[in-house]
Amino acid sequence: MKKINQFLTINEFTETTADMSIDGSIGNDYWDEDSTSASDFRDALKDIGNVKTINLHINSPGGNVFDGISIYNMLKQNKAHVNVYIDGVAASIASVIAMAGDTIFIPNNAMLMIHNPWTYAQGNAKELRKIADDLDKMTESSKTIYLEQAGDKLTEEKLTQLMDEETWINASEALEYGFVDEIIESQKAVACADKSFLKHYKNVPNQLLNKVDLQALKKSASAEAEAIRIELAAL
Repeated sequence: MKKINQFLTINEFTETTADMSIDGSIGNDYWDEDSTSASDFRDALKDIGNVKTINLHINSPGGNVFDGISIYNMLKQNKAHVNVYIDGVAASIASVIAMAGDTIFIPNNAMLMIHNPWTYAQGNAKELRKIADDLDKMTESSKTIYLEQAGDKLTEEKLTQLMDEETWINASEALEYGFVDEIIESQKAVACADKSFLKHYKNVPNQLLNKVDLQALKKSASAEAEAIRIELAAL
């Protein structure tokens, strides 16, 4: 086993197969330098080399949109067959990363969450309108990825509704919408490793809230919003 950082691990690999895990937020941020950035993931892919199969396990609340899209593209461009396993939750941009799998598995007690990207912002009216336009472009990028995976099982109109409403999707719904290929046997429910993100979502299911330290949620801040704000300021 090799830990790239606290939340990104190469569990084991041979000349043909690599097992990897993302267990926390996506994108380096002010509060947690050990979250999984795109550069971290690139390093992990270099370490495993030209394997034929990648088994990627995801248990993540999401994070930085740009890092997530980059990780998605790395997986899609990799020559290996990619199996994605949603171990606990793949929320926000982590659900986009999950769509990179050639085959996507979900236990019957795990969940996806999809929503529209958001951020904190400050500035004048012109600057705020630009940020809103940039967020719309991020939303369209995510929609394209979801629809490519779902095929004819999901219309753009329905997807827009699901994202507008911040929808938490269970295993059977994920299969119905075409987000996953197979429901597998449930495992002991896994609490999300990076709990702070959950406080920023509106419709978190009780089954997830019951597994986190609510005091920790109150003290933590949003890595996702901070990371996106920094990226937008540079545009």
